[in-house]
Amino acid sequence: MPRTALLLMDLQLSNLSHVSPDYLPNAVRALEAARAADVPVIHVILQLRPGHVDAHPRNRIFGALPQNRFTADDPGAAIHPDVAPQGDEIVVHKNRVSAFAGNNLPQILAAQDIDHLVLAGIATGGIVLSTVTQAADLDYRLTVLSDACADPSPELHDILVTKVFSRRGDVLTTSEWAESL
Repeated sequence: MPRTALLLMDLQLSNLSHVSPDYLPNAVRALEAARAADVPVIHVILQLRPGHVDAHPRNRIFGALPQNRFTADDPGAAIHPDVAPQGDEIVVHKNRVSAFAGNNLPQILAAQDIDHLVLAGIATGGIVLSTVTQAADLDYRLTVLSDACADPSPELHDILVTKVFSRRGDVLTTSEWAESL
């Protein structure tokens, strides 16, 4: 039977420093709801190779990063301890904006017969937007947790969750999603 998975995306220490401190408790609630309902949780994080050999200098986002950022040795690239993986939760490393970039996420989802993705992460205008558009094109059912996504630009966040994401899937609060489980 097809299943749902929660994707917690880019909840890394460096990224959390760019959004409101009010954000993290919502992501924690989403994670706790998923765990309580036995919904698989997949943590997706940005991890580049040492020296950023996988980040082209023409790439405006990744080409401009200092070469010690978002590597395995970067303390700021660690997942925040409040939402850290437990047990058999999968951690997927990506090397671009979308959760699907440079990894085997589609294979992991297919192997577990997951057809519905619930998305939470930082930044709404980055990984969430890129993942929503790619996942919709790949025919996944989608739910975006509006209060478990955040962006350095609150205005951009609001436009995306109210005008864009609802055209590709459902937009719910963490509480609404938890009550539906």
